[in-house]
Amino acid sequence: MNNSFIFSVGARFLGVGARFLGVGALVLAIALPSHAAMVFKHPGALSTNSELLFVKQKIQSNTEPWAGEFKELKRFAVSGGNKFTYLNSKNDADANLAKVDAQKAYANALAWHYTGEDIYAKQAIEILNVWADFQGFNGGNDQDKLTAGWIGALLGPAAELIRGYSQWNSADKAKLQAMFKRAFYPQLNTASNWNGNVDLTQIDAIMNIAVFNEDEAAFMLGIARLKQRIPAYFYLASDGTVPSIDGDGGNYKKFWSNPEKWVDGLTQETCRDNNHHAQYGLASALHATEVAWNQGVDLYTENTKRFTATMELMATQLLTGDMQGVCSNNRTTKDLYATWEIGYNHYHNRKNLSLPNTKKLLHEKVRKNSQSDWNIFYETLTHNLDMPSS
Repeated sequence: MNNSFIFSVGARFLGVGARFLGVGALVLAIALPSHAAMVFKHPGALSTNSELLFVKQKIQSNTEPWAGEFKELKRFAVSGGNKFTYLNSKNDADANLAKVDAQKAYANALAWHYTGEDIYAKQAIEILNVWADFQGFNGGNDQDKLTAGWIGALLGPAAELIRGYSQWNSADKAKLQAMFKRAFYPQLNTASNWNGNVDLTQIDAIMNIAVFNEDEAAFMLGIARLKQRIPAYFYLASDGTVPSIDGDGGNYKKFWSNPEKWVDGLTQETCRDNNHHAQYGLASALHATEVAWNQGVDLYTENTKRFTATMELMATQLLTGDMQGVCSNNRTTKDLYATWEIGYNHYHNRKNLSLPNTKKLLHEKVRKNSQSDWNIFYETLTHNLDMPSS
């Protein structure tokens, strides 16, 4: 795909001020070249048919950790959706109910692929059809953007997984696609003014939804945003003494929470809370990059060093409980999220790169005692994939 097209579309729809994307005015002037319309692959958000089949076979043979993870996932695979006419971002109960709905929809969609049992497809559709009536977020602040990202990054892949179910009424499917445009796009198309993990969560959601909606403009927006945010969130010493792309008006040290050392693999939020939010940022970046890969756009290769350095540094920190002198508070967060499988699968299984610290973290901690939360959802089940390159 043509990069000038990517950035032209990104600028046209992004709406972010020069604080983060200073190139906006320039790219607006770039004329859109003619190009063939994008042909989307389905299922092609976070998971593909070959990956779903791989996991299905592991479950059928009662192989661990997939069999145990699937048993855990099935507790979410139940019917029922909450009838929302609005979602007030100031009301935590609303947000938590919405999260449960999104998790239910995604769990049921996965369970249908893994078992072939219609009940799961019907339960997923029941929830998605309820959400098709959702009118929009009404908090009027950046919390709406974050909540839309979290929920959209679950509802989007759920809808994409179930879009091929023959008994899902085409009118209901179209109604859900219209809802995403009406209620989610306004919250996702403009980057949050908060930390980078929020923008990455928004990008995760918009790209998953774009695949389901077969919306090329939204997909290209996600690509443009991701290409801007990755070097502004994941630092390499080769960028210089400070990040190469400004994330917050020039006050790099404050925006990066005053790191003691600028080292390969430092994230914009590593020192914010000793890798708690950095794990969310890594998860969302890898999700969006995987969706791009599944649609034939390779952002992994140009970011190999950024992603692998981040994974290896963070894995070392979480394995030892020591921030390796990178932050003034030298103890890591106690929270561990199941957010490593997608990156490890690509760089180790697909590309045969050695990631010893990441591998050790996966085997010793993540697959035994990590948590799924919000858009980090049972990735040891879905993306623990030792498969031939595809």
